[in-house]
Amino acid sequence: MSKLDRLIAELCPDGVEYKTLVECCKLSAGGDVPKEHFSKKQTDEYNVPIYSNGIGDNAHYGWTNEARINKPCVTIAARGTIGYSALREKPFVPIIRLICAIPNDDIDVKYLKYAVEILSFQVPTSGIPQLTVPMVSKYKIPAPPLPVQREIVRILDNFTELTAELTAELTARKKQYDYYRNVLLTFGDDVERATLNEVGIMIRGTYITKKNTVQGNIPVILGGQEPAYYCDTSNHDGEAIVMSRSGAYAGFVSFWNQPIFVTDGFIIKPKEELKIKFLFYYLKNMQEALHQMKRGGGVPHVRGNEIMELIIPVPSLEEQERIVSILDRFDALTTDISSGLPAEIAARQKQYEYYRDKLLMFEEKGA
Repeated sequence: MSKLDRLIAELCPDGVEYKTLVECCKLSAGGDVPKEHFSKKQTDEYNVPIYSNGIGDNAHYGWTNEARINKPCVTIAARGTIGYSALREKPFVPIIRLICAIPNDDIDVKYLKYAVEILSFQVPTSGIPQLTVPMVSKYKIPAPPLPVQREIVRILDNFTELTAELTAELTARKKQYDYYRNVLLTFGDDVERATLNEVGIMIRGTYITKKNTVQGNIPVILGGQEPAYYCDTSNHDGEAIVMSRSGAYAGFVSFWNQPIFVTDGFIIKPKEELKIKFLFYYLKNMQEALHQMKRGGGVPHVRGNEIMELIIPVPSLEEQERIVSILDRFDALTTDISSGLPAEIAARQKQYEYYRDKLLMFEEKGA
């Protein structure tokens, strides 16, 4: 019998009471921050963080000079990322897109965070999709005795700590990848150069609309970082470099080795002087510069003729193969969702969610 099982048998053998959030927390909605008390940068005076409804670092909105929440609490996104929760243990200021839940003395704040994670918040289908304090207050969570809560927290913290370590390793590996890609794709004067037009060809995508297609499993590339939808026909099969033509991600470079349908984009293929993966890695290494080549107001776009004037290094085919071999290993480690660190992180996350849901499922007292 585990320690948790012993605690449950000793402290709540007849089940656990379920309480509404308003019964076990003090709930409040965030507010506005006056302009005279707001700073985008942290200073000696403005050192209290302001949080909004974003996820992770995107939740940090700015800085102010006086905290509104001084106790550890759980924040719940009321708009946008509706229902997303975060643990806030230091003083801060919430703005209007957040609801704050400060637990009573009989609820551990970390336990509250885990319990809120599994709630499925529902919002009205009409008007602005948002949560309000009265809506949130009605949701129930199990409220076992504190020793049980803390043992659950200890178990789940071990899962989240492992995921955090893997995520930190992935971040470090990506930096290492970027470094070596820059080094490997920087060439001296002894390496020949040519325009992309001289060593490659560009094929413009075919116009298509979703309503004129039949749903299938072939990705449709429509200017974004991910396929816009899937259809049953393709206009290219095999290896290809694809560059998004217009929109916010104009200039985005991706590599494909399967049937695809490219519409608002360019297919770029090298001639015999270049290996296709070498050209892909070289273009990917200049991704920011490609984004900056966008032109036009409204819907920005990159121009094919300007892309084809890019200067491309042409090392020997043997050197290209060596570079591709190294970068392929880094790429698999940092981006492959079927192997490498992303796959391991996804597996750990699923494992965490399974045990979190199981640990927070109690027989209700008196049911």
